[in-house]
Amino acid sequence: MSKRDYYEVLEVGKNATPEEIKKAYRKKAIKFHPDKNPGDKSSEDKFKEAAEAYEVLSSTEKKQRYDQFGHAGMGGAAGGGGFGGGFSDIEDIFSSFGDIFGGHFGGFGGFGGGGRSRGGRRVSRGSDLRVKVKLNLEEIVNGVEKKIKVKKYVACQHCSGTGAKDSSAHSTCGTCRGTGQVTRIQNTLLGQMQTASVCPTCQGDGKMITDKCNHCAGEGVIRDEEIISINIPAGVGDGMQLNVSNKGNTGRRGGINGDLLVVITEEKHPELVRDGNNLIFNLFLSFTEITLGKTAEITTVEGKVKVKIDAGTQPEKVLRLRGKGIPDVNGYGRGDLLVRVHVWIPQKLSSEEKKALEKLQDSPGFQGGPSASEKSFFAKMRDMF
Repeated sequence: MSKRDYYEVLEVGKNATPEEIKKAYRKKAIKFHPDKNPGDKSSEDKFKEAAEAYEVLSSTEKKQRYDQFGHAGMGGAAGGGGFGGGFSDIEDIFSSFGDIFGGHFGGFGGFGGGGRSRGGRRVSRGSDLRVKVKLNLEEIVNGVEKKIKVKKYVACQHCSGTGAKDSSAHSTCGTCRGTGQVTRIQNTLLGQMQTASVCPTCQGDGKMITDKCNHCAGEGVIRDEEIISINIPAGVGDGMQLNVSNKGNTGRRGGINGDLLVVITEEKHPELVRDGNNLIFNLFLSFTEITLGKTAEITTVEGKVKVKIDAGTQPEKVLRLRGKGIPDVNGYGRGDLLVRVHVWIPQKLSSEEKKALEKLQDSPGFQGGPSASEKSFFAKMRDMF
């Protein structure tokens, strides 16, 4: 099933301000919140869909990428985890966007939990990674799966990412009593106001490590390499950035992963020039070939094809081979291959060749320029512009 347009999901226009997008998401999230619709799978899906749309449209960089390339630019066909937007489950949504609701949009326990938390505790998120992937024209036309080796932070295998030497090497934080948050009550002119913030003692973990893991020094992550498979859709362009969810650095002490941002670098083809979704092939013919006509061999991405060049074809004429270009990255058809005919004029001639041409230049076929009807046509075209 294809994804809906993010603007359609939030019911906002493309020119909506960040505040309008935020307000629209808040309205959708409250309407489809799991606590308000217990057991309703449809509402849960719409809640996830709204969060995914907001995660993209609330980011200036991601919004620009989405406006230009659609879902493909967000890694819609590039693999990754979760249901989109870098979230692995609903708790991650609460963790990421709880602050939109003033710190009162928690987990499944209702609206009273603290924002940016999972199960009442703050969850760290690993940083994003950016890599460049070089593609040739054939890979761009057909799409390709690339396996790349990435140096990144991964969960420590010795402590399973907890940072503790073993399961007994930690204790509950005495400041927040395991909640990861501290609550303060202040008296104001409007009455008592309750605020919650991250526990300064345990930094939101809810527990303190009493004996750190010797391999990761208590961080829960170590520097390593990972081979990541990326499915790149057909039609991508130079400089385009794809987002692969959950393949960035791992968050410390059991946190969630960042994303992997894949920047496309396009290799130049020796014979074909890209122009949007069209390809251009410059065909060079001699004076005699273009005068007499011939069958020329043309380079395409799929291989060589033969094209008939009619006798008397004029220089700079463009022949169009439909559907031989590059597929649109959003699935809107495929471009064409444009064959531009050029005449190669010899710069050096032998005495015999000069004599032959001198004899021909006085013959009727070599006299004058365009015919009267052709002149009339060119005059009309000139007047139009």
